Amino acid sequence: MRIRSITYFCNPRWPLEEKVIQTAGDFLAQAKPAFEAEGYEVQTTRLATVPFPKLFRRNKDATSSKGAAKEAVADKLLDQTPRLAEELEKLIQQAGIAYAALGPALPESPHSYEVIPEGLAATKNIFFSGAMTGSRPSDSKIYLSAVRACAEVFVKSAPLDPNGFANLRFAALANVKPGSPFFPAAYQRGNRPGFAIATEAADLAVKAFEGTKSMEAGRRALIAEIEKHGKAIARISKELIRMSRRRRTPTQFGGIDFSLAPFPEEAHSIGTAFERMGIPRIGLHGSLTAAGILTEAIERADFPRTGFSGLMMPVLEDSTLAARAAEGTLTVKDVLLYSAVCGTGLDTIPLPGDTRAEQIAPLLMDLCTLALRLNKPLTARLMPIPGKSAGEPTSFDFGFFANSKVMALEAAPLATLLSGSEILPIKKR
Repeated sequence: MRIRSITYFCNPRWPLEEKVIQTAGDFLAQAKPAFEAEGYEVQTTRLATVPFPKLFRRNKDATSSKGAAKEAVADKLLDQTPRLAEELEKLIQQAGIAYAALGPALPESPHSYEVIPEGLAATKNIFFSGAMTGSRPSDSKIYLSAVRACAEVFVKSAPLDPNGFANLRFAALANVKPGSPFFPAAYQRGNRPGFAIATEAADLAVKAFEGTKSMEAGRRALIAEIEKHGKAIARISKELIRMSRRRRTPTQFGGIDFSLAPFPEEAHSIGTAFERMGIPRIGLHGSLTAAGILTEAIERADFPRTGFSGLMMPVLEDSTLAARAAEGTLTVKDVLLYSAVCGTGLDTIPLPGDTRAEQIAPLLMDLCTLALRLNKPLTARLMPIPGKSAGEPTSFDFGFFANSKVMALEAAPLATLLSGSEILPIKKR
């Protein structure tokens, strides 16, 4: 098991306060070796801010205005998003931080979605997201205009790279609360700095069900491993809190997003874990049950949790998922179905390059409905690949990806009522 990320949450304000970024860098420079000393490989350190529209709204120019004037000033400031992204990228590099997330565009700031492609184009290590539902528990609604805006971001960002790679740094969010350390979904609420841990733990599931005598024995073994590592990570994190207090830069521990995230090797593949459990090939019937069993094991385990803490199925980040998608056994509909009982939703899905926003929007709307009805966080990270059609091979040269084939999207533009801009209340079960 590895630590995918130690993510530091903060409000750097705008114009950016360099001291805030440097404090984050100092904390992460201590945190990484603390976990490594206990035997955990730490892949990256990251920083996540409050949603970037709120950074601009708290700017002195915006806060000094009133009513409609305030909204107009904030919208004008949003045009500075590429500059914000560039400056943040420069500051995190100086602070020794690998990546930063500027949080989601928000339904109350329609222009915030429109500036994201330019922000992605201006940087290489800055991530964005877009909210499609209300982020507060009382706001159980789908914002259809925000759904379409996120679909437009996917389409407009695809040509920024020949492989559509820019969309790796954007996700559409449904019912995702602050505090998850996984990118692109990570964002902060409030001003108090904190940190959280993201795991890469699919290998624990592979080992738990490899050669086990029964399903229950495998589940118990997985729960025991999660709890063992969860306690160790929590213990190290508490010591980091004490250290931050002694340095007079108090930082709170948000918890562990103990997700079974994969890496593109068989031993670290969630798809392999499914097949160790008895599914001949993931995507065949029975896969939903396997997904439910794995997710329930995480839910049964005792550890300080945050974020998704579930089963992650990013097609291009998992060698077995990528292979099953390439052979046609695993489809977009399958991954959406499994998200009802498990993890983050639709992640790193390679789509045809000519996919239109009007086709993506219905898929995102279905994702939002699942997230709200089941009261769980879900995301979509879709990757239309320029010049590619369904069934053609992908050609990414990226150590965290396994190549696959472009997946077909069975969707057509919405008509009549669902094609409007209504706000749809969806009552949670």
